[in-house]
Amino acid sequence: MILRSHRAPGRARLLRVAAIVASLLVACSPDAEVDAKSTAGAAAVPGATVTGNYLAARHARTEGFSGDAAAFLLAALAKSPTDPVLLSRAYLALTLDGRVGEAADVARRYLEVDSAGALAHIVVAVGDIRDGRYKDAVVRLQKIPQSPLSAFLVPVLQAWAELGAGRPEAANTSLERLRGNPPTATLYEVHAAWIADVAGNDEAALTHARAAVQAQGEPWLRLTELAGGIFERTGHPDEARALYKAYLDQHPDSVTLAPAQDRLSAGKASPRGIASARDGAAEALLDGAGIVGRQNNRETALALGRLGLYLRPDFPALQLLVGDMLEEGEHYAEANTLYEAIDRASPLAATARIGIARNLDRMDRFDEAQAMLRQMAVQRPNDSDPVGELGDMLRRRERFPEAVSAYDDAVARIGTLEPRHWRILYARGIALERSKQWPRAEADFRKALEFEPDQPFVLNYLGYSWVEQGQNLEQAEAMIRKAIELQPNDGYIIDSLGWVLFRLGRHDEAVEHLERAVELRPEDAAINDHLGDAYWAVGRQREARFQWQAALESRPEPELKVALERKLQDGPVRAANAEPQ
Repeated sequence: MILRSHRAPGRARLLRVAAIVASLLVACSPDAEVDAKSTAGAAAVPGATVTGNYLAARHARTEGFSGDAAAFLLAALAKSPTDPVLLSRAYLALTLDGRVGEAADVARRYLEVDSAGALAHIVVAVGDIRDGRYKDAVVRLQKIPQSPLSAFLVPVLQAWAELGAGRPEAANTSLERLRGNPPTATLYEVHAAWIADVAGNDEAALTHARAAVQAQGEPWLRLTELAGGIFERTGHPDEARALYKAYLDQHPDSVTLAPAQDRLSAGKASPRGIASARDGAAEALLDGAGIVGRQNNRETALALGRLGLYLRPDFPALQLLVGDMLEEGEHYAEANTLYEAIDRASPLAATARIGIARNLDRMDRFDEAQAMLRQMAVQRPNDSDPVGELGDMLRRRERFPEAVSAYDDAVARIGTLEPRHWRILYARGIALERSKQWPRAEADFRKALEFEPDQPFVLNYLGYSWVEQGQNLEQAEAMIRKAIELQPNDGYIIDSLGWVLFRLGRHDEAVEHLERAVELRPEDAAINDHLGDAYWAVGRQREARFQWQAALESRPEPELKVALERKLQDGPVRAANAEPQ
């Protein structure tokens, strides 16, 4: 049986990374690494002309190489130092590359010729905050014209700059701009609590922290950590304990609050999570990166994250977030540089180490990745994540029996499975099916559906597996149709529907769905093969051969390749509704 393992993606992102990044937001030697996306790995070599460097910078930026884009733009600026387009693109490229000090200098030059750029003002203001020029930062932030960032980020940054300048009342006045807007009202309470805490106003800190927690049905992680710290420091440990419990009830796998719980049990004092105005501004930029990222403005989100790390380089929550954004852009070595810098004492360090291993695997350094994960598994015998991630790596490399072994270890470490564990059952089911252990695979898929009855990828995988085996076809059709309702534009699931209709002998219906699947996934060999079979069944032999040829040119799996070559020579050997090979 030919069953594409990519038909239903596995854990696209390590579960804990996704959970931590989501909850944080309301939100290897690095010198030896080369960005995995780079084709040559060499430094950019600027050309001799402004136009040439500008065009090269545009291409580099499109490909996601901010460092190369910055190099080309700086070379162009050397010949045309006041060009507003070059200046605007250069400061942004430098920011995205993490070179914020240089970016602030270029942004100042840009604002001299065009004062309308909100992000440029923020970059300069962050440079002022970093250097302790808080009053200058306030003046700069007051100049920012109306923009989406003005709705939430600018008032918070200005408030922290006012606090740094020794004006706590002015800080509160700046925050008041958030209070009348329901989407930002919680942000007001949160930062008002933290500003009061840094200023030593325990009563105000407690009042605002309580209001922030009360406004949230489910507190996010940073609010839980920092508000809990305020409760502890102001002599309300029971409130802190209740807050930590409320978070853990919703996120039972989280280990991030373990230090706080240990501290409470030991009766130790809680350190401030935000100790200065600069820390608070970095926290504001973490919030901003999260808000903008959820609006799918990834470039601005990355820029804000880089600005936050410029203010507070040792900020694990932000290091993890920016690293995750770099991963999404396939800049694996850069992401690992950030992950490696996370303090090993941080509760987030284990998540970062798993991220390093995942990225090493993506850079074709699987042996190093595997060794790291196996070492973590020994060091953390109750943690299922390292062996679960190893299982994912082995499955992607089609080492299915080894993947099953890793997943078995992960499930054993979990102990009693709960609905949130459906993903690992799904992943293990794929590995079991591909290693020809169908009874166990089917049991995992069924159990995953007990936990998550409307999970489209599990519905599709189990349904398609039944179709390939020629069993439970009517039930498979119903499951696949349900999956399509949930994922109406997924080419693989639409292909599954076409294929079950073909196997049921409803060839005209099958053609309609398989043509749609090929439109959505024209590069997939198995889908083209299916459409070829359906065309042949309805008498469209010439089109069938065209689809089989397209499938053959789409790098099919070895078993499918042999079948396609046979069909192209002799036509289909089996009947449309015969038992599978």
